[in-house]
Amino acid sequence: MSVGLIALLDDVAFMVRAAAASLDDVAGQAAKAGTKAAGVVIDDAAVTPRYVVGFAAERELPIVGKIAVGSLRNKLLFLLPGALALSAFAPWAITPLLMLGGAYLCYEGTEKVYEALFPHHGHDAEGGGDTGSDQAREESRVASAIKTDFILSAEIMAITLAALPEGSFWMRAAVLAIVALGITVGVYGVVALIVKADDAGLALARSTAGPPFGGLVRGLGRGVVHGMPILLKILAVVGTAAMIWVGGGILMHGMEAYGLSAPAHAAHEAAVGAASSVPFAAGIVEWLVTALASGLIGLAVGGLLIPLTSFVLAPAWWTLSGLWRRSV
Repeated sequence: MSVGLIALLDDVAFMVRAAAASLDDVAGQAAKAGTKAAGVVIDDAAVTPRYVVGFAAERELPIVGKIAVGSLRNKLLFLLPGALALSAFAPWAITPLLMLGGAYLCYEGTEKVYEALFPHHGHDAEGGGDTGSDQAREESRVASAIKTDFILSAEIMAITLAALPEGSFWMRAAVLAIVALGITVGVYGVVALIVKADDAGLALARSTAGPPFGGLVRGLGRGVVHGMPILLKILAVVGTAAMIWVGGGILMHGMEAYGLSAPAHAAHEAAVGAASSVPFAAGIVEWLVTALASGLIGLAVGGLLIPLTSFVLAPAWWTLSGLWRRSV
């Protein structure tokens, strides 16, 4: 009996160690895969605060909460099963879909640059409806935000899936779920802090605390209030740049997978050469040069897609939509 009990306990201990190792493996893969999608995550965090502009302060957090719930629903109910189905039944389709998403990111980012340089109001991916009652405006903004988030979330899940090594179905499912949950909590937690930072700064600026720290607290509050518009502008610029360089990088690596390795090879050689000339900051310089090369590709592709979308795809879409409506 004692020998059997010892053997049973030994088996239990082995199972616990195996489970712990599996959990460590899942967490490690999730962290590694999640970092691959960092550029898209930055853009997601930069875009979302715009959707609460124009609403009462007490509605800001509920709106962010609704968008976060919609984002999590996008990832867990639609994108995660879709990604697993692709990896199981059509793994060959992952790279083309990833490149399609990369092209979309290039288009979105380049369109924002074009709009900033030549305002034309031709592309309103983030505006949503601003007519009707406050409730209608809120619902329209939330729906628009969730729609935009779906595209970004699809790219995040595709990048994560492409970064995963071969493994079991459940291992991949666990990693994708952890990345989906972690990124959603992280992004919308940061967004909530951003949209409420001005309220916190205003409260500090109105503080009635006396010396020696009262003046410091009020000065800090005024700094936060005045600094938030600048921070939002910086986030918008960083988000746009992230879309372009991430999209360009996806396209560059996708072309490499299909044998068109010249762009990726040239970018790598330029990055290594630049890094070797600045040995004390080699890692940063290599990353910057690689991101610059990816950004140039992204701008080129986005620049080609803008007229294609405006003058070819959009009229074709509206023509097909009109024919379908008439047939119905």
